[in-house]
Amino acid sequence: MRCRDRRRWAARSVWTAGPPWCTPQAVAGLGPRRPRRAKRGGSDMTTIGLLHPGEMGSMVGAAVRSGGSRVLWAGEGRSAATRKRATDAGLEDAGSLAALVRASEVIVSVCPPAAAAEQAEQVAKLRFAGTYVDGNAVSPATAREIGGIIEKGGATFVDGGIIGPPPVKPGTTRLYLSGKSAERMAALLTAGPLAAIVVPGGPGAASTVKMAYASWTKGSAALLLASCALAAAEGVEESLVREWKISQPELSARAESAAKGNSRKAWRFIGEMEEIAATFAAAGLPDDFHKGAAEIYQRMAIYKEGPAPSFADVLRALTPRRPA
Repeated sequence: MRCRDRRRWAARSVWTAGPPWCTPQAVAGLGPRRPRRAKRGGSDMTTIGLLHPGEMGSMVGAAVRSGGSRVLWAGEGRSAATRKRATDAGLEDAGSLAALVRASEVIVSVCPPAAAAEQAEQVAKLRFAGTYVDGNAVSPATAREIGGIIEKGGATFVDGGIIGPPPVKPGTTRLYLSGKSAERMAALLTAGPLAAIVVPGGPGAASTVKMAYASWTKGSAALLLASCALAAAEGVEESLVREWKISQPELSARAESAAKGNSRKAWRFIGEMEEIAATFAAAGLPDDFHKGAAEIYQRMAIYKEGPAPSFADVLRALTPRRPA
């Protein structure tokens, strides 16, 4: 039954289930809105809203756009740096979040973990009726919370987790997806250097893969930097490095790489480590590992702006002041 044929049934107390934009509320202009489908060269193309084009998000948008989708972002109130990233990635500025929601069939959220639930609430309040893919580094419990917000608003939820660097080279970056529409989203979002992979299970499964993976990669990097900071603070750094050259020759280079690669984006890892700690606790595992890692990245957050610090600077930032 088409939406216009359902108008006669709008006053009835029993409603036959259909798409969220075909409910009595939607017909009356009160419920979720069906997005308009864009066309390119006379053929339909999927319009995807991206929230937001940071270092990772902009490259995800560029990859998806290379697969033939139209990719929007909401430039209202965003910084000049964000605008440049979006422009360089070929993204189309919809202006406001409301305009992006109205135009999009799919929304992909790539934002700091602490902002993920609030972002979902804003989208749900705008009555989005398409498919919402949460690609953020959050715990399974947070993912399911976000899913509840989105589905209550009338949209379909797909859980996601990104592993790897911003997708520039093929084979480096994977977007894990789970949920009832994961297969369809994987087919849509596998484009250019980005590979989308379905994880069996419902919402939370893809986030668990991300949490388990990052618990080692970013967690072990924080521990390695803490080890170096301890040795430096006690004046035995050279002795430790000599031992590493004998027994674990890769660790010195890995430590310096962790400091160089993570210092300016450490602020983003604080919330991720907290989400990992919550994931461990929910599974009955010790969560102090990653609470400690969150503190390491908190101390490195001073390098968010400005030039990249030296390795020695990072170690000094990690070492707490000692009482006189």
